[in-house]
Amino acid sequence: MRALERVRDGMRRDQVFGFMMPRGRPTLDTSHSIVLYIEQLNVSFDGFKAINDLNLYVDAGELRCIIGPNGAGKTTMMDIITGKTRPDSGQVWFGQSMDLLEMDEPQIANAGVGRKFQRPTVFEALTVFENLELSMAGPRGTWRAFRASLIDEQLDTISSVLKTIGLESSTKQLAGQLSHGQKQWLEIGMLLMQKPKLLLVDEPVAGMTHQEMERTGELLKKLAGEHTVVVVEHDMDFVRSIANKVTVLHQGSVLAEGTMDQVQNNAEVRRVYLGE
Repeated sequence: MRALERVRDGMRRDQVFGFMMPRGRPTLDTSHSIVLYIEQLNVSFDGFKAINDLNLYVDAGELRCIIGPNGAGKTTMMDIITGKTRPDSGQVWFGQSMDLLEMDEPQIANAGVGRKFQRPTVFEALTVFENLELSMAGPRGTWRAFRASLIDEQLDTISSVLKTIGLESSTKQLAGQLSHGQKQWLEIGMLLMQKPKLLLVDEPVAGMTHQEMERTGELLKKLAGEHTVVVVEHDMDFVRSIANKVTVLHQGSVLAEGTMDQVQNNAEVRRVYLGE
């Protein structure tokens, strides 16, 4: 109960300044059918070129897989997209009109970019329903006022997300009692409550059972279309099971791009990534 009260107290919007309140979401312009533009991007850390003249374009509604050896720049790229890291040069645009390099992390999240890290971060002392409730997009009052404001449309949203992530039978279960795979799905559900347009998902099947991997693959494929999904993953069997298009990063730039068969048959990819 004490853990629950601490979380509830942390949600008290009547105790924060107005400038911290969520703002209206800017309109995402995908009139050219591209949701993410990365052009001539560069960043170095202590002389190491983590991103090297990177150019990448992601279509609206697609499911893109990003692969590459350790140190290829995958995590740094996502850090730049979400505002955690600032590049030395280059451009990153969300749709036609939002310059992500001119926005901070909260502004980028509010614009519709959601990121899921490898390790799930859920409120283990709260139920599945409460985790989704706390993640709902939009301004909140106190905990009590927030709960009282749940209208049918919001309840329908929670119900729809529960069905999407396959946890509709676990609504009242504490998140801490879920399996590793279920926690991953719940965190994806928490992101969906924010109604993102772009989802960045980092190694979603690490530590999962084979059955959980299959369900995760189905979930990610289901999300594509309404959302744009970019998945960074090392498990090649999993990538093959979900990917239409794969981008291979090496030394901070794009080495190859295409279907899984095309990149696996690329001699340069086999040399640097598969060790052949």
